[in-house]
Amino acid sequence: MRYPLIVLILALTALAGGFAFVEWSKGGSGAGLYSRHWSPEAVQGYWDPATFYQSPDSVQGVFKGEECVQCHEAVTPGIVADWRNSRHAKAGERVWCSGCHGDDHQRLHLPTPAVCGGCHGKQHGEFKAEADFGFPSHVLAMDRALSAPHFVDKPKAEVQSCVQCHSVATKCDSCHTRHRFDAAEARRPEACITCHSGPPHPDDETYFASAHGRLYRAEGDQWDWSKPLVKGNYKVPTCAYCHMEGGRHQVANKSLWKFGLLEVNPHTAANKALRRDWVGLCGDCHEAEKARQWLSDLDRERKQAWKMLNEAEAILKGLRTEDLLFPAPEERPAYPLEQRPRAHIGFYEGQASAFYNVSAVERDYFEMWYFDSLGAYKAAAHGDWARISKGHKGMAASLEKIRQQAGSLRDLKIVEQKAGIEASTEGLWQRGAYTDYNRDQN
Repeated sequence: MRYPLIVLILALTALAGGFAFVEWSKGGSGAGLYSRHWSPEAVQGYWDPATFYQSPDSVQGVFKGEECVQCHEAVTPGIVADWRNSRHAKAGERVWCSGCHGDDHQRLHLPTPAVCGGCHGKQHGEFKAEADFGFPSHVLAMDRALSAPHFVDKPKAEVQSCVQCHSVATKCDSCHTRHRFDAAEARRPEACITCHSGPPHPDDETYFASAHGRLYRAEGDQWDWSKPLVKGNYKVPTCAYCHMEGGRHQVANKSLWKFGLLEVNPHTAANKALRRDWVGLCGDCHEAEKARQWLSDLDRERKQAWKMLNEAEAILKGLRTEDLLFPAPEERPAYPLEQRPRAHIGFYEGQASAFYNVSAVERDYFEMWYFDSLGAYKAAAHGDWARISKGHKGMAASLEKIRQQAGSLRDLKIVEQKAGIEASTEGLWQRGAYTDYNRDQN
């Protein structure tokens, strides 16, 4: 009886120690799990205002809303003009500056989702509920960035670029431009593609290349964007029409393939219900059978993509096992949080580590899945059929290149063994302008 009790005590002690360590790790000058390994730049006060914003001390005093407007009409007239055109200014009971920023100029704050939620409780509640669906989601975007080891591994300038979009979790003006906060702005695709663009997630490219996007570009400027996102109000759907159906501030609940990754048990009741929802939404304009066919096309595209990705990943894991990656992990600059240098292969082992200090064959795999695969996935989701073909051709070319490189590395190993040659880089990969700057400045 004594031994089970000892095991239980040790387990509870270890658990308590784990929680204590996590809390300690969050106590640094930064934020998140690695707060002790980075410090914020001034701009972080705008990306994560609840944590980092500091009120200026250039003006002192407590002011009424009318006084704020009177002063800022001279200092920042554009802001005042936007506010005057907003519903806040035109409401029967005006929402003055103090409603969002406070009235003490030495203790001003930027509006966070919680501040906005004081009046917009329904929208804020829907937004917060995204956390129930896990990643990817807007409400967890900042946690996703700050809790990733590569957040402190990458150069700070690049991290700030990442956080600019991940700040959608910590402020509402990512979608509604500040002081105007017009729902009509947020209904247009441009509100989303500010962040949803670029190689890993070319939502802009694939949407605008689709039949929906082409018609929007041709006629969208003439549409009345003040209308709600419901059937009959818009000739074609935009990002918000499909992903925030009816204006619901909830996006993560509609995800089927989770950023193009392997779908876990697509035949669950929950997944089937999601597919029925998508068919119903597309049914606003299209026949249900056509919508079901598009979902099947998406499934088929992902299965074809992952067949190639799985083969490439297996080849790389084989090379790692045979110690054929060059430079080898122990010959590369270590990441700050890495206890033991290791080749990270595939999404589930930490795809972001494939950005820097990797072998050529690893980088080929990374670009294969992060660029071509995700591009094809977004194309299949948005109806850009040409981009699907382009993505799969790129993946096939990368896979063939990886096969050939693997064969060459194995042949070279045989030749070296026969000749008694033992390759050595003698620290070649440990130094360099980029590596040195990253080590010293990040």
